[in-house]
Amino acid sequence: MSIVKFYRGDPNAPKTTRKAHLGANAIITCKGRLLLEKRRDSDTWGLVGGGVKNYETEVQAIAREVYEELGLRVPKEKFRKLAVYGEPGRIAAYCDGSIWRMVIVVFGLELEKEPNMVISAESRELRFFSREELSDIEIVVTHSDIVEDWFLNQ
Repeated sequence: MSIVKFYRGDPNAPKTTRKAHLGANAIITCKGRLLLEKRRDSDTWGLVGGGVKNYETEVQAIAREVYEELGLRVPKEKFRKLAVYGEPGRIAAYCDGSIWRMVIVVFGLELEKEPNMVISAESRELRFFSREELSDIEIVVTHSDIVEDWFLNQ
């Protein structure tokens, strides 16, 4: 069962009930393939990452999220900031009634070899994808443009 629905640029998206939510997500690659997680909350594929806590910077948040979601300890210096996606139509609507505008800071991380990863409680599956394989999966709409932009700039 989906506990969240995502919107991007949809005029029918619900109105926000909360302040803008700052998130950090990672484009993690290995040999030209992109790591995605199959999310439990929406049963769609998305980038690794999550919310930035009040006490941390965006890069601290992505290092924490990578550890929490993959079991990988990566020094924050290994991440490079790629972009910020903050247009007003990027919305997450949760089943508890909270509706947030999302501002996403995207970081890049290139791995030399595929690591041994641990699937967190937030994920169903972790997998590296080629560009061609992406056409066979559903990517969460608030990440699909980020993924497209990354492949276009490669």
